[in-house]
Amino acid sequence: MELFQSQYDWIKRTRETLFQYCEGISQPDYVKELESFGGDSIRNLHVHIATCFHFWLGTHGLGKTVDNTEPEDIKTVKDMRELFRKTDELVEEFLLKYEGNWEHTIPYTFKSGETSDFSALWLFTHTTTHEFHHKGQIVKIGRQLGYTPPDTDLIAPEVNTCQI
Repeated sequence: MELFQSQYDWIKRTRETLFQYCEGISQPDYVKELESFGGDSIRNLHVHIATCFHFWLGTHGLGKTVDNTEPEDIKTVKDMRELFRKTDELVEEFLLKYEGNWEHTIPYTFKSGETSDFSALWLFTHTTTHEFHHKGQIVKIGRQLGYTPPDTDLIAPEVNTCQI
């Protein structure tokens, strides 16, 4: 298995832990916008994570037209799981396209007119670290709302015991 595919599998495992946590949060709390987080909610941050993958890997990295998702389009964690299922498909396609060619650069023009070249490695690294940054914010919001979060930082590999 290619290294980055293996890494993304670990990311999906930590994401699953976060989904399970969010399923224990009431729907009103899931969408509650907190002033202390710039008006963001758990749902809004989750959508932001997905749309970052959609933009950088889908639109920019793969040249695809990806439907824009607004937070209001997502009502439940079940809806969010579906959004991330589509996100996973984009990531898988991106990983296949750039496997073994991670230094390939793709030019980008910012709204200001400035340009930059981003490597496929940068795009993948940016989107995955961005997810972990916002995952931390999501559990902090949950904690502020009175929900005890699980450890979502790192899912340990399975430990196999020796049979004697």
